[in-house]
Amino acid sequence: MTCRASSFRLALLALLVVSAGCGAQSLNRPHPSPTIQVTATPSSPPLETPSPGPEPIPLPPTPLPILPSATPSQVPRTPVVTGLPADLRGTEWSRLPTARRIVALTFDAGSGAQGVPPILATLARENVPATFFLTGRWIATYPDMARRIATIQAHSIGNHTMDHPDLTTLGDDQVLAQVTDAQRWIQSVTGRDPRPLFRFPYGARDARTLALTNGLGYGGIRWTVDSLGWKGASAGQSVDTVVSRALTSAQPGEIILMHVGAAPDGSTLDADALPRVISGLRQRGYQFVAIWDFIYSR
Repeated sequence: MTCRASSFRLALLALLVVSAGCGAQSLNRPHPSPTIQVTATPSSPPLETPSPGPEPIPLPPTPLPILPSATPSQVPRTPVVTGLPADLRGTEWSRLPTARRIVALTFDAGSGAQGVPPILATLARENVPATFFLTGRWIATYPDMARRIATIQAHSIGNHTMDHPDLTTLGDDQVLAQVTDAQRWIQSVTGRDPRPLFRFPYGARDARTLALTNGLGYGGIRWTVDSLGWKGASAGQSVDTVVSRALTSAQPGEIILMHVGAAPDGSTLDADALPRVISGLRQRGYQFVAIWDFIYSR
C-alpha cells in the first residue's frame, strides 16, 4: 500500500508539472494585435490673420481611383509657363500688385461641391472670369465638377494641396508630396497646369514652406478678404454679410476668398451672394480678372 501511495503521489506531481508548463505556454503565446482606428484631426489655425476654418474633406475610397485622362477636345489646355515671377518669390500676394480697379474672385474647393453649378452659371451669365483652387482629393471625389470648371478657359485653376493639411506641420518630403500629388491630379483630370498658382490651406505658411513651393514653380496667392460664407447661416453669416465684406474691402487688386462647398448647416452663402457681389463691384467701377491671366498679361 505504501508503494502504491508513493507511486500515486509521484504521478500526481508529474501531472501538476505538465499542467503548469502548458499554462506558461498559453500565457506566453502572442495575442493578435488590436485593430486601431485613426481619426483625422483638424489642421492648425492660420498663423497670422483670420482665415477659413477647417474644411471637412470627403475622402474617396482608398486606394484612390486610377487617374483618368483628360480629353483634349473637351478640355482646353493652359500653356505651360516655366519660371516663377520674381514678385511671387519668398512672399504671398494678399492683393494683386496693381493700381487698376480690378478684382480677383477666387473659390477654394476642398470640401463639398454644392455651389459649383450656381457659381459657374452666375460667372457665365455675367461674363466674369474667376480662379479656382482645387485639392487633389476634391478632384478625385468630384472629377466631373473639376472638368466643368476647366472647360471654361477664362477661369484659372490653382493648386490647393492634395489633402488640405497645415503644411507648416509637415516635413519637407510631405510638403513636396502634397503639392506634386495635387498637381498630378489637376493635370490628369482637367488638362490644366496649375503653376504658378498655389494657395496654402488655412493660410498657414512660413519661410520654409514658401521656399519649398517656390522651388516647384508655385507662388502663394492669399486673399484680401475672406467672405466667411463657409461658416454658414447658423453661425450668424448671411448673403448680406458676404456681400458687405466683399464690397467694404474693395480696392485695386482685391482678392476675394469664397468656397464652392456648402457650410456645415447646408447653406451656400457664397454662391447665393455672388450675383450681388459682382453687380456691387461693377457699380463701383471694378472689373474682374483671373489671376493666371493677370500674371502673364502684365
